[in-house]
Amino acid sequence: MIKTDNFIIPGSKGRPMAADLTYDDAQLYAPLIIFVHGFKGFKDWGTHHLVARYFAENGYRLLKFNFSHNGTTPEQPVDFADLIAFSENTFSIELEDLKLVIDFATSGSVIPAATSVVLLGHSMGGGISIIKAAEDNRVSKLITMASVGTFRNLWPLQAEQQWKTMGVMYFPNYRTGQQMPIKVTLLDDLDRNPGRLNVLARAADVQQPWLLIHGTADSTVPISQAHELKAMQPNAQLLVMPNADHVFGGTHPYLQAELPGMLLELCKKAMKFLEDGNV
Repeated sequence: MIKTDNFIIPGSKGRPMAADLTYDDAQLYAPLIIFVHGFKGFKDWGTHHLVARYFAENGYRLLKFNFSHNGTTPEQPVDFADLIAFSENTFSIELEDLKLVIDFATSGSVIPAATSVVLLGHSMGGGISIIKAAEDNRVSKLITMASVGTFRNLWPLQAEQQWKTMGVMYFPNYRTGQQMPIKVTLLDDLDRNPGRLNVLARAADVQQPWLLIHGTADSTVPISQAHELKAMQPNAQLLVMPNADHVFGGTHPYLQAELPGMLLELCKKAMKFLEDGNV
């Protein structure tokens, strides 16, 4: 039987991270995938639970979590209820969060220990996953979906000077109508850690098998970034999905019981990659 257990994992700066593990209770020690969400994303967005179920039905456990400063709270996991935390997020904080989630998955203290983990990262979470794979040998395989090749894809470059002047920039959330603030400390983090936070440069350091997936109709992260990542890491397998958008047919909320066709195809390709290394 497919089950989902919920947890709270201590994150960066002591902030709690809501997490859940989807698994087949007949395969408690199945290989473990960690799903890493994107900018203005969260673990319970749209189709993520169906992706988790797909992998659980096919011999894996899938752990998804909310970054500690993604704006949600354990009490309100699908609402951006804490914009103060959101405003204080940085990429270094997210890398620390992901380290703590890998610690949780491999320690055996709460769930059956994974000896290694697969990272499945979407959009900004793809960039975070690339860096983490390059620096953490507990990551055995890497799958990125519509990954950024640079974190500076997330805002217009011409906005940076005003951002620095004002000390904060507001990112509109068209789904909720919120104006979501981010302090200039996020830019400062990029400027202070140019080596570690350069996604393209770190892509060259990825030693693990890597499946790089991108859609031709992605209006959020241009497919050129996938080609740049592939150029930096020729050993990565690039899967271009014709007519796929940034979320591969997903929506939030998503009320259907089955994965959208494009996302189902992605999951099938990912399974083939995990099983035999090819797509």
